[in-house]
Amino acid sequence: WRFGGPLSLAAALANAQLGAVYPHAGGHYGYLREAYHPLAGFLAGWLSFFVIYAGTVATLAVGFADGVAAFVPLGAGGRTALAVAVAAGASWINYVGVRTGARVNNATAAIKLLALAGLAVAGPLLGGGDGAHFTPLWPADGVPWAAFGLALSPVLFSYLGWNASVFVASEIHGPARNVPRSLFVGLGVCTLVYLVVNLAYLYALPVAALRGHASVGEAAARVFFGPAGGTLGALLILVSIVSCLNATILVGPRIAYAMALDGLFFRGVDRVHTANQTPHIAIVAQAATAIALILVLERFPSVLDYTTFAIVLATMADTTALYALRRRHPHRPRPYRAWGYPLVPALYLLANGAIAGAMLVGRPLECAIALAVAATGLPFYARFRRA
Repeated sequence: WRFGGPLSLAAALANAQLGAVYPHAGGHYGYLREAYHPLAGFLAGWLSFFVIYAGTVATLAVGFADGVAAFVPLGAGGRTALAVAVAAGASWINYVGVRTGARVNNATAAIKLLALAGLAVAGPLLGGGDGAHFTPLWPADGVPWAAFGLALSPVLFSYLGWNASVFVASEIHGPARNVPRSLFVGLGVCTLVYLVVNLAYLYALPVAALRGHASVGEAAARVFFGPAGGTLGALLILVSIVSCLNATILVGPRIAYAMALDGLFFRGVDRVHTANQTPHIAIVAQAATAIALILVLERFPSVLDYTTFAIVLATMADTTALYALRRRHPHRPRPYRAWGYPLVPALYLLANGAIAGAMLVGRPLECAIALAVAATGLPFYARFRRA
């Protein structure tokens, strides 16, 4: 967790400059189109829409269904049906209006932050736990780098969201100032919360016990506050998932919408609902893709690795675009310049390349599916260009 925050920050530094200089909808779709070729932007957008954002929606919906199954016996079919219903319901909220989606997001995010603060601060003060759980900080026989890289996969997935504002930059007031600010403040809050909460988890349970729990927040709350606390913790985790799901659905359709405006996506996806003022066709397309992933991949870990591998590839591509655009447009006004350039972005590329390699070795099937989905974009690109 401590490594994942600075690693995400290295990418945020690059995206802050890109978002401030190119404040358009679609994020890295636009950056790679400008830096290299429309095909590069298209493949990044295709991967982001069909794998990263639709995959994230599927991952969160399945995680929500698994959380509910702890309270209500659902069976495999019931969990799948609930995951589909949650993905469809959250998409409908964003279909009916941006303000509706934003209100739901603000409310659930506030509940989530208050709950995490209560768990991390009040839990150790009022409940059980033991400081001896913090030793040893590192196993005596070390950790293989491949295992460490694979362990970073869900951590980087959890940090994802720091780049959400670049995808809706065209709808942000004062993007030259507010896009970088949103990246750094948002990522700073996430890093602080993750570190504090994980310290609380470790105070509640030793590593060996944490390893055996699928829902660590619930287990820690039970140690701190008893059985009732465990139930409350599980419910708050469900609220947290809904919050993240809603935010993802708010952002993802803007990628397909931006591509459709350039004629590089399916017809009609560039439409905006006359009454709701939302890219409603893009929202429906993302929901349908997420539901298909839920039905095909089924198991939560599989969807998670499939999505995270694509995230690593896309954010690496963004970072290379920073170098290319600074060479291609050296005199373009840059209201924000990436700190540490060119060294920090290069270190980010090296670290993420190692993580991608670890995932290819450790999760070959999920990575192969993500690459195959990206490759399916090639014939569609040819078709869209002809049209």
